[in-house]
Amino acid sequence: MIAFRNTIIAVVVISLFTFIALFGRLPALRKTPIGFSHRLLCIYVPNGFRRVDARYTGGRMSRSIARLTHYLFQEKNPLVLLLFLTLLTGSATLFLKAALPHLETKFILPIPIVLLAPYTFTYLCVTSTVDHITPANHAAAMRTYPYDHILFRPENVCRTCNLVKPARSKHCSLCGVCVARCDHHCAWVNNCVGRHNYRWFLQVLLSIGIVEIYGAYLCWHILSPHLHLGNSKYGWLEKQYWAELGNAFVFAMSIGGIGISGVGLLAVTTLPLPFALFGYHVYLIWAGMTTNESAKWADWRDDMTDGVAWIGKKTSGIKNDELASESEEEEEYIPWPRISDQVLVSTTDGKAPTGQEHLWEKATSLDMVENIYDLGFWRNFIAVLQGK
Repeated sequence: MIAFRNTIIAVVVISLFTFIALFGRLPALRKTPIGFSHRLLCIYVPNGFRRVDARYTGGRMSRSIARLTHYLFQEKNPLVLLLFLTLLTGSATLFLKAALPHLETKFILPIPIVLLAPYTFTYLCVTSTVDHITPANHAAAMRTYPYDHILFRPENVCRTCNLVKPARSKHCSLCGVCVARCDHHCAWVNNCVGRHNYRWFLQVLLSIGIVEIYGAYLCWHILSPHLHLGNSKYGWLEKQYWAELGNAFVFAMSIGGIGISGVGLLAVTTLPLPFALFGYHVYLIWAGMTTNESAKWADWRDDMTDGVAWIGKKTSGIKNDELASESEEEEEYIPWPRISDQVLVSTTDGKAPTGQEHLWEKATSLDMVENIYDLGFWRNFIAVLQGK
């Protein structure tokens, strides 16, 4: 019972830390306990450790950890990808070796398809470089999306690539290139998730979740005959019922061993991770934005909360330094289903641009702002599937 309890605690703790590390920086969780836990784990604790280390070792440990951290998180490397593949392969090998003798043919037949899917979609996601913007494909990338003059403005030159940034693109310091419709850089696939491989990334998440669901189901199928859940003489509200249930699970765990019970427990406890991330990206598709754009919208929301954001119309005759470079050269026409006349600016003093106060309205909510990249959930979803 003690070993079983300790295993559950260890898996739950690891899963919780993984969830915080993966999701804690999301704008939607910024002001939640998950966001605070992420700051505690990644900012406050490391800062406290550096102060202690500086006092007692002159900062030697901090410098060593900083070099390792920089390599792991600030340089493109395959370590996280290899860890993911090793965990997936090792768990599958342990499970199949122990479980196959206990499974009927009808349960074995889906295994190759279910298990092969994560490897296939991971390969497609890892090897995709079509979204890397180069001088050769820059002109085509510029004609993909129009500038909305809110999140993305024309004539914004990447200081590293020396190319004008297309709308919805972002420079990735890890990949060393600007990425078309950049969502985020994913350490799990050692690549940026962009316009074309975003669909493969979603299917990586979905296929991993399906593997875990099917693996957990097979574990239950093998172990459930040993649980005898329907033979208890106690009701489920009585303590004796739960004591019997706990003993039954311990007995089943001892029968299944690490190959069945251990892998099944790992699948159950980590199952929320891929589905939570998949659900978040379904929300992004519904909202017509990327992870990168959600962070930009969150920044605008903060400016609105601070009372320094102002909204106006380009056709009303507004003049502003931010729009000066945009008016010097006419933008290339991009055939896009939605257009907007809006422009959003922030001021340092919280006042409308001087001399044009009557042309600007204080922006108090994102509901006042049009997102021209949101074509509705179904059209957004089809565009993702088509790599558009």
